[in-house]
Amino acid sequence: MIPRRALLATPLATQAWAQEPPFPSRPISMLVGFAPGGGTDILARLLAPKLSELLGQPVAVENRTGGAGTIAAAAMVRARPDGYTVNLGTLSNHGQAPLAMRPAPFDPLRDVTPILTVATVPMVVVVPASSPARDLAGFVAHARASPGRLNFASNGVGSAQHLAGVLLQQATGIEMVHVPYRGSGQVVTDLAAGVVDVNVDTLPSVLGHIRDGRLRGLAVTPATRSARLPEAPTMIESGVAGYDITLWYMLFGPAGLPPAVVRRWAEATGDALADPALRRRIEEAGFDPGGGTPDDAATLLRADVARWGEVIRRANIRLE
Repeated sequence: MIPRRALLATPLATQAWAQEPPFPSRPISMLVGFAPGGGTDILARLLAPKLSELLGQPVAVENRTGGAGTIAAAAMVRARPDGYTVNLGTLSNHGQAPLAMRPAPFDPLRDVTPILTVATVPMVVVVPASSPARDLAGFVAHARASPGRLNFASNGVGSAQHLAGVLLQQATGIEMVHVPYRGSGQVVTDLAAGVVDVNVDTLPSVLGHIRDGRLRGLAVTPATRSARLPEAPTMIESGVAGYDITLWYMLFGPAGLPPAVVRRWAEATGDALADPALRRRIEEAGFDPGGGTPDDAATLLRADVARWGEVIRRANIRLE
């Protein structure tokens, strides 16, 4: 079989592309790897209308769930590198899950074009309001008293939520059962109902439920507290030394995306994130708006692929 890149490099393909109008001239698909209601979906649906306005073409959000978010990422990787199929990806489905999969669905460095970091967000350890744990120390004590009897939810094996839960166990010496889901929406429902005992999820996915009293936030994962949940201490403040995780959301295209298209996407996304009204809505949802350059995004991706690759190797996490 002739490799895809070889086909794309043929004279006929080059001639066909040369005849296409300048980007963008038709509707665009933004693929999201998680179910509606989760953090990635929330951010995508906040961003898409402004991008549609700035690019002059409809930007449709498409949820393609499964594989810890890698199904959407792999679909983007296979798409023609012309800018009309992008993926709002995360640390989870670009810098973690594919490193644990055998075979890997795509190479997280070679098969993608990082465009821009759209946002970053803290994660937070949450339990049902009915939980006996009032703080992280209380939860750890509760888990130690019942080894292997408590369970923790995630957005799928190899996801950021899964690895955050694994690190919580390793750092505190507790033992829990992992319960994978396809997205944060159902996790929140089951967590509030007490079907699962704890989750380490993105702040936007759970912030409203913490504020309305359905969930209790025990600690945030970055090294500094979140201005949106200032009452929650950090994991380090709670006694878990070295526990520092910030989740990012990044816009990706397939490998080989033309430089002019990368620039157009980066400019439009940067302009969208600079819009005061959209920025306010993103912040109210619990995200910290991103920015920078495509090179900055590529540097961040490389650093986290190296970091989490080592974590996954040490924990011997494999997805067959």
